[in-house]
Amino acid sequence: MPFKALWVTETENGTFERTIVERLIDDLPAGEIVIRVHYSSLNYKDALSATGNKGITRAFPHTPGIDAAGVVEISRNEQFAVGDEVLVTGYDLGMNTCGGYGQYIRVPASWVVKKPESFSLKECMAIGTAGFTAANALYKMELMRMRPDAGPIVVTGATGGVGSMAISILAKAGYEVIAISGKSNAQEYVQHLGAARLETREFVNDTSKKSLLKPQWAGAIDTVGGNTLVTLLKGCQPEGCVVCTGLVASPKLDATVYPFILNGVNLLGVGSAGTPMEVRVTIWEKLATEWNIKDKIPAIAKEVTLDELNNTYFDNILQGKIMGRIVVNLNNL
Repeated sequence: MPFKALWVTETENGTFERTIVERLIDDLPAGEIVIRVHYSSLNYKDALSATGNKGITRAFPHTPGIDAAGVVEISRNEQFAVGDEVLVTGYDLGMNTCGGYGQYIRVPASWVVKKPESFSLKECMAIGTAGFTAANALYKMELMRMRPDAGPIVVTGATGGVGSMAISILAKAGYEVIAISGKSNAQEYVQHLGAARLETREFVNDTSKKSLLKPQWAGAIDTVGGNTLVTLLKGCQPEGCVVCTGLVASPKLDATVYPFILNGVNLLGVGSAGTPMEVRVTIWEKLATEWNIKDKIPAIAKEVTLDELNNTYFDNILQGKIMGRIVVNLNNL
């Protein structure tokens, strides 16, 4: 059966080209589950793959898309029946396995999650890896006994996908949120999502070279890395939690051990792609119930076609021009 997919190819001179082509299900990699993809989403990792980053995708030609939501068309696993609405986020999807920017994917059953009843397929992709990452961050913080009455939580990259989702989820869970953004038009947006206040990037950019700062926040969800992450650690309250989810500014951590050994600060990491299935299911259950931010999705997510994604949005997300989440509609191509 033919279907349409974004196809990224490497030319002889080492550049990369993107086109929408027809492919066959028989050409997809091995797996027990074939899913007709209705929606995908745009993540920073997708843009890297789509522009030929060999650190994300080793071999081309390739179809990116680390998120997919759709309906099971073929199942060779008793846990899933034809017609089940399901989603896949992470694992190797869209990295070295043909991903969600194609109308069909074939994946191992161990990658597949049944869609929560309270969400549509589109809403699942509005949440996607970004929302799952933000929820995973709060899940780990609460395993370390973080609670709303501990104090404010800082969210950096507040208008991006992870940041927007983190603000909404934290606010829904009862936390006071300090949003950090370099965008001058972010005030109304982050307050609508539930942030108590907005601060500029300088608020978390300490250049004093001090090992510790006066504690100002109970924790943070950071998408930036570099000196921002160092500042968050230095200014965190004793026994607080800082979660590292990204490296937009830098992958380097030039810090002392003092926040850890004097204040007992916890530096937590989130590698969403490899989250164990039992944890993955628990987090989606929380997103569907106590952390349900369905009412915020219309403000966060914008729907685009695969053509629009290919022509505009990869460059925009790499340049930090995207606010919120981009949902990709793969119906009626």
